[in-house]
Formats: sequence, C-alpha cells, structure tokens
Amino acid sequence: MAPPLSHRAWIVRALTLLGVAGLIGGFFVMGFQHDLTLDSLRAHEHDLLALRDQHPVTLAAGYLLLYVVMAALSIPGALVVTVAGGAVFGLLEGAVLASFGSSLGATLAFLASRFLFRGPVRQRFQSRVDQVNHGLDRDGWIYLLSLRLVPAIPFFLVNLVFGVTAFPVLRFYTVSQIGMFPATLVYVNAGTQIEHLKSLSGILSPWMIGSLLLLAVLPFAARAVTRHLIARR
Repeated sequence: MAPPLSHRAWIVRALTLLGVAGLIGGFFVMGFQHDLTLDSLRAHEHDLLALRDQHPVTLAAGYLLLYVVMAALSIPGALVVTVAGGAVFGLLEGAVLASFGSSLGATLAFLASRFLFRGPVRQRFQSRVDQVNHGLDRDGWIYLLSLRLVPAIPFFLVNLVFGVTAFPVLRFYTVSQIGMFPATLVYVNAGTQIEHLKSLSGILSPWMIGSLLLLAVLPFAARAVTRHLIARR
C-alpha cells in the first residue's frame, strides 16, 4: 500500500491536474481539433510552406513543442500532426522532429504517472499493470519494444502503465524512440505525398501492417535463437 501523500504533494498534483485540464480544455474551446484533419492540412499547406521558408527554425521548434505537448497530454490528432511533418518539412526533417516529439511527450507522461499519479493510475488500470509486469518479467525491454511497434495497448496507456512499474526512465525513452520510429516514418512519408492521400486509414496497407508485425516479432525471434545457441554450448 502506497504511503499517504504529503500536503505539498497534494498541492503539486492538484496544480498539475489544473494545468493539464486547462491545456486540454483550451485546445477544444479554441477549436484546434477542427484543424487536425487532412482537409485542413491540405488547405493550409501552402501557408505552412511559406512560413517554413521564412522562419524555418521557429516553425520547426514550434512543431516539436506542439508534438511534445500533444503526446504528453494524449490529445487526439497526433497522426495528422505526424503527416504534417512530412508535408511541411520533408521526410528526413519531419521524421526526426516527429520521432523526438512523440518520444519526449511519451516520457513526460511516463514521469507524470510515476511521480504524480501513481496511485490513481494503479487503481484505474491494475489489470493492465499486472499484464505489463508479467510481460516485463518474461521478456524485459523487448516487451516494451513490441508494444511500440504494434500497439496491442494504446500508446497513451503504455506511457501511464509503465510509469507505475520499475522500468528505468532512460530505457523507456530509448526503447520508445526506437520502437515508434518505423510507424512514424510511414506516416511522415505519407505526408510527403499528401496530395494523393485520401485518408489516414489508407496509409497502413495490409503489406505495411504485415511489415510492422514482422518487426515486432523479430526481437523475440532473435532472443530465442540466442538462448538456443547459448544452451548448446
């Protein structure tokens, strides 16, 4: 049983909750959710490209910050923002910005869960916590890698649940950065061809889904082969 929170900890948690609620509420009150669509991205593409040409560093920094905040707060629309990275910045720069933005945001959510909301997260998602702890006991960091490659558990829930485990912060960030990169690259690449993109669901073709599944299986296969070779020595 977790020890009771101190008065200061309660204040920090309350202020954090108010800040998070304010950011999320402001997002929807200002109507930003209506801008996170493919149609809106196409409509503003030329303006964004012109802004990139005039202020490349400022726009890149703003994009990165936006992605970090959205990932940390689990605000819907991350896929459109990822596609926008490709449309505005191109494949290489867009992939780098989106990859770091998603990983940094995920790690912030992980840290908030660990240090501010451990009790509520554990109480609300105890069955998921048990599932994750079992997976970590069985497969270690490979389990997290598989969840990042193929989201059997939603990404935002992975961030929260792993926060209440003993998983190291730096390893969480590193594995998340690696594991989320293939799908990020797919969506950023789709953004470079936005004029031909009909919908977000059209990005992940059966072949692409199969490729991600194969990537998720490879670490387990490599681990099994390694164990077999060690056992034969």
